Amino acid sequence: MSLVRALRILWVFSRYRLDTLLPRQSMPLLLRVFIFCSPLRWLSSAQANEGRRLRLALEHLGPVFIKFGQILSTRRDLLPAEMADELAFLQDRVAPFPGTDAQAIVEAQLGQSVTELFARFDLEPLASASIAQVHSALLFDGQEVVVKVIRPGIERTIRKDLGVMKLLARLLRLSADGKRLRPLEVVEEFERTIIDELDLLREGANAATLRRNTLADGELYVPEVHWQYTRKQVLVLERIYGTPVSDIAALTAAQIDFKVLAERGVRIFFTQVFRDSFFHADMHPGNVFVDISTPADPKYIGIDCGIVGSLSQEDQNYLAQNLLAFFNRDYHLVAQLHVESGWVPATTRVNEFEAAIRSVCEPIFERPISEISFGLLLVRLFQTARRFDMTVQPQLVLLQKTLLNIEGLGRQLYPQLDLWQTAKPFLETWVKEQVGPKRLLKAITQHGPGWLAKAPLMPDLIHDALVQLRRLGSAEDRQQSQIADIIRTQKRQGIATLRRVLALAVLVAGLWFTPVETLFSGLSAGQWLLLVSAALCLVWP
Repeated sequence: MSLVRALRILWVFSRYRLDTLLPRQSMPLLLRVFIFCSPLRWLSSAQANEGRRLRLALEHLGPVFIKFGQILSTRRDLLPAEMADELAFLQDRVAPFPGTDAQAIVEAQLGQSVTELFARFDLEPLASASIAQVHSALLFDGQEVVVKVIRPGIERTIRKDLGVMKLLARLLRLSADGKRLRPLEVVEEFERTIIDELDLLREGANAATLRRNTLADGELYVPEVHWQYTRKQVLVLERIYGTPVSDIAALTAAQIDFKVLAERGVRIFFTQVFRDSFFHADMHPGNVFVDISTPADPKYIGIDCGIVGSLSQEDQNYLAQNLLAFFNRDYHLVAQLHVESGWVPATTRVNEFEAAIRSVCEPIFERPISEISFGLLLVRLFQTARRFDMTVQPQLVLLQKTLLNIEGLGRQLYPQLDLWQTAKPFLETWVKEQVGPKRLLKAITQHGPGWLAKAPLMPDLIHDALVQLRRLGSAEDRQQSQIADIIRTQKRQGIATLRRVLALAVLVAGLWFTPVETLFSGLSAGQWLLLVSAALCLVWP
């Protein structure tokens, strides 16, 4: 099935003439020959512009590729304007499926007709994306809601694409960089993410958690979930009204304070990552709106919480210390942290790694975001990683993707945003809380009752642990004794084998060089003794 899907991908690639997007000079010779010999290259002509052909090809290939296009659409610093505009259609304007199909799914999931469930259900979709589409509806109590419905048959298509991606990842592992990049682990991480996105009950739980975490801050609003109408393939949410964050003209007309909005976006991101350890990981412009009712104090509205990320305490500490070291230009500490965390081999020379990091990062500081090319920065970091055998960390893939989205939004809203100056105070405060008295007091408050409850059990636990250690020691002694016996046995067997080989050589030589008539009549007693001894050595255990 993966082979069939791979062939289809090649067919779409040729049909939409995506070969025109590739730099021919840097392509391998074999790939150039394959593209030149492709029949569809001669049957299809590149009539539409490159952005439209790329967008149509991604739509044709389905949700996994549409997700890729969504990420690309936020990187206007890396793409031509017309291509970014075309890919922006993938954010919420993917070709819809029939509204009657959506109605059938809602009725099958909830076990009632839409006329019994809603005072109004609009068959015309409000928005359509790669995994699902949204219809507006009205509850009988007068509340306006949106009904999100999973695309029919989408899981089967996704699993086919994932099969192709795993096949490509296994092939990539055979390359020189394959083990360092860990492509299969990255694909498996992506698989867990996108499969989870197909479960709208999980998305509802994510939305409820984000709403609870951020509601009091007043900077991000997440719609309320109506659980009584929510199932695995259907999610009903409070309907929100806001201006798309990508509609710069409308935000400008509303006299929004773009500086406040951009800095608030950075602060929301770092709060979710470090304070809550639960962040919205699909923050492309199609999922972000702005409440413009108070232009001087604009607020974000976040939807589509199907993909979220979470970091362990160790990952949080590692990232925060690295970022602070970057902000303080302490490249030696950055190099040390990479070695201590195991991201680069322990044999790495810290001074050399420090110099490489400095050459990559120094040019980006004290410059507005409009002058910083993170695309170039990523390329240079990849070259540095290749030189020092740095391994990819799959658990941080979602965080990296979200950072790309946040940067894309920042460029659109307020190109002069000082990302470092906005983030640094937050990180400094967070790190102090993790290592200072507040952290100790918080740990005692959280875990103190549990520690007190376990205190009476500690003597027995310590005694049991010592007994186990003693048993392990005895078992280790027995194991060492068995290993010594095996070694002695192997030595004896080796000596016996050598003895037999030598005896066989003596016996064969004696028989070979002794004439037949002498063998039976003229051997001396010593010669007979030698031959008999050699024969006994062959059969003696």
